[in-house]
Amino acid sequence: MIELTRLNGTPIVLNSDLIKTAEASPDTMLTLINGEKLIVREDYAEVTERVLAYRARLLVSVARCLPSHGDLQRVVSIASLDPSHHSNSTQDDLHHGR
Repeated sequence: MIELTRLNGTPIVLNSDLIKTAEASPDTMLTLINGEKLIVREDYAEVTERVLAYRARLLVSVARCLPSHGDLQRVVSIASLDPSHHSNSTQDDLHHGR
């Protein structure tokens, strides 16, 4: 969600995923995916910057929830040693030298 200001001065919070296009003509007009048009006080570059900053914050939040590379390597190593993770056909192939 990004904070913007309607042309009449009313602040709004907009789900930036709903923005289909943004035009500067001379005011900034946003066209939403449902066809609704919204004119805002912020210029085109500011709207773009706010969308990018919002998405960057989301990616940082997601990245913080992911396990570290070292943790992932340990999980893969442990899983590869556990015979219960192998299918029966793989175990049969190993047993019969295939």
